[in-house]
Amino acid sequence: MTTSRELINALLRGDKAERVGLVDYPWGDTLAAWVQQGYPTRKVYKEVGEMRWREDGKSEEVKVAGEYEEPVPPWQHFGYDLVGIGPWFDIMPLRGYDELIEETDEWEVRRNGAGAALKYWKHKSGTPEHIDFIMTSREIWERDYRPHLLELDPERVKVREMKKNLAEAQQAQKWTHFGHMFVWELMRQSMGDVTLYESLILDPGWIHDYNRVYTDFFKKHFAYMFEQVGLPDGVWLYEDLGYKNGLFASPKALEELIFPYYKEMVDFFHSYGLPVVLHTCGSVAEALPLIVEAGFDALNPMERKALNNDPFVFAEKYGDKLAFIGGLDTRVFETNDKEIIRREVTNYIEGMKARGARLVFASDHSISPNTRYESYLYAVEVYREHMWY
Repeated sequence: MTTSRELINALLRGDKAERVGLVDYPWGDTLAAWVQQGYPTRKVYKEVGEMRWREDGKSEEVKVAGEYEEPVPPWQHFGYDLVGIGPWFDIMPLRGYDELIEETDEWEVRRNGAGAALKYWKHKSGTPEHIDFIMTSREIWERDYRPHLLELDPERVKVREMKKNLAEAQQAQKWTHFGHMFVWELMRQSMGDVTLYESLILDPGWIHDYNRVYTDFFKKHFAYMFEQVGLPDGVWLYEDLGYKNGLFASPKALEELIFPYYKEMVDFFHSYGLPVVLHTCGSVAEALPLIVEAGFDALNPMERKALNNDPFVFAEKYGDKLAFIGGLDTRVFETNDKEIIRREVTNYIEGMKARGARLVFASDHSISPNTRYESYLYAVEVYREHMWY
C-alpha cells in the first residue's frame, strides 16, 4: 500500500492513485465537544510562549512550561492523509499588534495590525464580524501600513514550532502543506468589504499596489520558511471568493485585479516543485476557468449550499486539470443518522469515482459541534469501504 504522501502526490499531480484520500477539519469547539463524547486526549509538553489547548476548544499562550492535555490531533486519530504545518506567519503590517477594544462574557472586539476591528466569539468557532476599519484610503495605506511590508522580517515566522510539526508529520509519511490566506482575504481583513468593493471600481491602482506589495511579501517569507523550516509537499491558499449566491466580485474584476497575483504565487510555488490547493468557500462555479488558468492543482471545499457548486459537474468539466478535496455536504454528518450518512457518503464517493475524479474525501466546509463524534467515526468507516479506485 502506498503512503499518504505518495497517494496525495499522485492525486494532485495527475498520476494513478490506488484510493481516494481522506482529510477533514473539525472546529476547535467540535473537538472540545467530542472529548466529552469519548474522543481521545494526550499529554504534551509545552514551552513558555507556545500555544496550549483549552477545554472550550480555544488556544492560549503557555505561561508556565509543563505537560498539558489536548485532543489527539485529528490527522493522527482518523488517519488523515494531509497535515497542515502551522502556525501561520504574521501577515499584518504592524507585526504582533493585537488591541483589545471591547469584551463581554461571550465575545471580544480586537483591532489587528492592519487597523481592522473584528468581533470574535470567545467560546465557540465562527467567522468574525467586521466592526471598524482604519485603512479606508490609499493615502492611509501608503502612510501607515505599506512601509512595514517591504522587507523580509524573520520574526514573523515561528521556525522552531514549524520544524517540530513538519518533522512529526513527515515521520508519519503524511502529505504536508504550508498555507495562508492571501490578498483577497487580507484586503477584507484590512480595509473591509465596503472599501474593497468600492476600490475595485474607483481605485484599481490601489488594489494593484496592495496586491503587488503583498505578493512580494509572501514570496520573501515563504522562501525564508522553505529555507529555515524545510520544504513541505505542497501549499494551500485560503481565499473565500464567493458567498451563497455567487462571487463577491465579477469574473472580469477578479481576472484583472486578483488572479494575476494568484498565478504569480502558483508559479512561485511550482518553481519549488510544490502543488498548490485553492481553498475558496461560497459559489465559485463562475471562477473555475480562472482557477484552472492560474495553474492551481486542486480545489477545496466545493460548498454544496452555494449556487451551482456541483462536484459532479466540476469533475466532468475540469477533472483533467484539477483534483478535488471536499464536496460532501457537512449537513449530512449533522443529521447524526447512520442510514443517511451511509447513503450520502457512498453516493458521493462512488459518483466522483465514476467520473474519474481525483478525490480527497472531506466535508464541503468543516465539521461543526452539531456532528456527534460517533457519527463522524461512522462516516469514516463508510469512506473506507468505498475508498479504492
